Amino acid sequence: MRAVVALGGNALLRRGEAMTIENQRANVAVACEHLAAVARGNELVICHGNGPQIGLLALEGAAYTPVPVYPLDVLGAETQGMVGYLIEQELSNELRFSQPLATLLTMIEVDAADPAFADPTKPIGPLYGPAEAAALERDRGWDFRPDGDRLRRVVPSPAPRRIIEDAQIRLLLDAGCVVICAGGGGIPTARGDDGRLLGVEAVIDKDHASGLLAREVHADVFVMATDTPAAYVGFGSDSPLAITAAHPDAILEQHGSEFAAGSMRPKVEAACNFARATGRAAMIGQLADIDALVAGTAGTRISVDVDGVVTAPAGSSPTSPTSKEH
Repeated sequence: MRAVVALGGNALLRRGEAMTIENQRANVAVACEHLAAVARGNELVICHGNGPQIGLLALEGAAYTPVPVYPLDVLGAETQGMVGYLIEQELSNELRFSQPLATLLTMIEVDAADPAFADPTKPIGPLYGPAEAAALERDRGWDFRPDGDRLRRVVPSPAPRRIIEDAQIRLLLDAGCVVICAGGGGIPTARGDDGRLLGVEAVIDKDHASGLLAREVHADVFVMATDTPAAYVGFGSDSPLAITAAHPDAILEQHGSEFAAGSMRPKVEAACNFARATGRAAMIGQLADIDALVAGTAGTRISVDVDGVVTAPAGSSPTSPTSKEH
């Protein structure tokens, strides 16, 4: 089986944790314990987020005044290398070096005219209080949006159009490598008037980029691992319902407004796009269930062979007899 697994930010840094390398390495080690079960006997591609890391690099760069702040495409390349190194090392330790692994710097092409450049929405970096955010907005021209009771920097998030290293990823998979690629949504690039690739000031959404990758490499299953066991109806309410299975059209039509733009919505959209385009299943669930998600026995399963939307009380089994279709 060929699986593409996209790790959410919790695989690298949990909310509220200090952005130390020790914390990131410890979280990656936990993720790799679960990824190792999938790597054994399967073809595996791993993608990851980079929001906290790229935001930290931008802050560090802004603090060094002799040179201008490095652009986001360069910072994205730096985070791909750093996080790829951590995943590659920890997963090699789990697999006892029985499988080859490769981290590939991955450029993804976007449309230079994408309207997202005029409407920054992608959160990066740490959380700020109102006074700190106002000062950064004034001094550096950064944009901010609410994140809970605080504020977080947002940058443009154009749609991914093409994976530049598509052929290299396929070659590595065919050679038996576990491939770590398209980290942080890929290095954002666009074509200039002369057709040459140029870096752009943006961060591509990791879920949409990994969904494109899953389609391009003909994955049998596409998994997005996050910090919740499933997608929910009424998340945060007294009686949330876990969505155990859904048709891609039905989940967006019936419950699209339930999913927050900066967290669950891109996952649901990416899952729906994959299911429609391939006829195969996309899964959303928690990191600890990665092997079960690949097997289709945990989390939220989005597939064209599901009628409507199937829900169950939060905490119940996906195969619970109390599940209801609507």
